[in-house]
Amino acid sequence: MRILHFYKTYQPDSYGGVEQFIYQLARGCAQRGLKVDVLSLSAEVDDEIREVEYHFSHRVRRDFEIASTGVSVRVISKFSSLARRADIIHYHHPWPFADVVHFAARVSKPTVLTYHSDIIRQRQLLKLYRPLMNRFFASVGRIVATSQNYLETSDTLAGFREKTAVIPIGLDISTYPVPDETRMERWRQEVGERFFLFVGVLRYYKGLHILIEANRDTDYPLVIVGAGPVEAELRRHAADVGLSRIRFLGALTDVDKVSLFNLSYAVVFPSHLRSEAFGISLLEGAMFGRPMISSEIGTGTSYINSHEETGLVVPPNDPGALREAMRFLYDNPTCAEAMGHRAYQRYLNYFTADKMVDRYIDLYREVVAKNRP
Repeated sequence: MRILHFYKTYQPDSYGGVEQFIYQLARGCAQRGLKVDVLSLSAEVDDEIREVEYHFSHRVRRDFEIASTGVSVRVISKFSSLARRADIIHYHHPWPFADVVHFAARVSKPTVLTYHSDIIRQRQLLKLYRPLMNRFFASVGRIVATSQNYLETSDTLAGFREKTAVIPIGLDISTYPVPDETRMERWRQEVGERFFLFVGVLRYYKGLHILIEANRDTDYPLVIVGAGPVEAELRRHAADVGLSRIRFLGALTDVDKVSLFNLSYAVVFPSHLRSEAFGISLLEGAMFGRPMISSEIGTGTSYINSHEETGLVVPPNDPGALREAMRFLYDNPTCAEAMGHRAYQRYLNYFTADKMVDRYIDLYREVVAKNRP
């Protein structure tokens, strides 16, 4: 079986949550004998093919971007060529241009769509896009939500419940590097050990301004890993509040991120909007056995982090509640450690890459069987 993934970006152009999901799924499927291609747009190359851990990445020049939607004319012919030899085409929403390419290429192959997030910020454009989106959703074979929470709270998915399955995102810890003691000691000297950790792209929906406000009167040690469009604004905010124990480390290598996960006291993940549909770095915190703090936004974050079992879940956009959750974990190390152990066990029970890959392969086979004459 040959699978074609189609999304607006992929590694190494971007290392966000969707890209990490595609990588984990593509790698796992390829290890089980499936052939996997990933087609994406890039601002760095014209037309490139390269092998990435058992699967092939195809990157085509992006012509322009509007409202976070990358567009490329030449990718239509590239997609058509790859689709002809694929057994399954796997789309990833939201990316409205994929809908256009799907119909322009007159796809007749079996299709799967992973629904990663509602469209939140571009609500006015959504009104224009909705007819095309609904037609696209109706045309695909199956839709996959990444958590039951998101399926039950998404207005968009409400009309497609009968064709939607739930398969949580999973991670393979063996794909993460193991830091040596020299690197661990370097970070230990730089940031200590009893700190709260955030890892992720610094975007508007991550709620880091709420985290800064929550820390205003406590000044717990806080390490923020990642770069993004609101980084300068967040640095100014932290300086205005007068936080002395907050560290912005920017984008780091995977081995450095693993070092910080291992050294951290707890992972804090204050995303306050539904754009945060799952939370890969929150799941990484569970994978590394750390207690977690997250917000209740009706998405997969509350599936990963079970309140008072693996950490604490607080109301969104509430600095006071976030502050109290941080205080509770900081003042109760025995409880925090027990939550971390349960977080790791929950990862093993529900969120390994093996479980995810097996369920997707079963779904692929189901969709292909339904499309046989």
